[in-house]
Amino acid sequence: MTVKMVSVESSNIAAIGHGEDGLHVQFKNGGVYRYSTVTAAEHQALMASASKGKHLSANIIGKHKHEKMPHAG
Repeated sequence: MTVKMVSVESSNIAAIGHGEDGLHVQFKNGGVYRYSTVTAAEHQALMASASKGKHLSANIIGKHKHEKMPHAG
């Protein structure tokens, strides 16, 4: 499944996307992680937040199952 990634203003996050299989976060270090249990509403809250990194840390990391995605290049 291909998820459309949207570039975001963040010191640590390059892009964020959401699809049927959950939230995808591409970090500036190149790693892409999928948080499979994040809902569309949680994705919208993340995208609306003033600090994507702080919101991700406070509301998603450690609260949702995640996996590192294989490199697509």
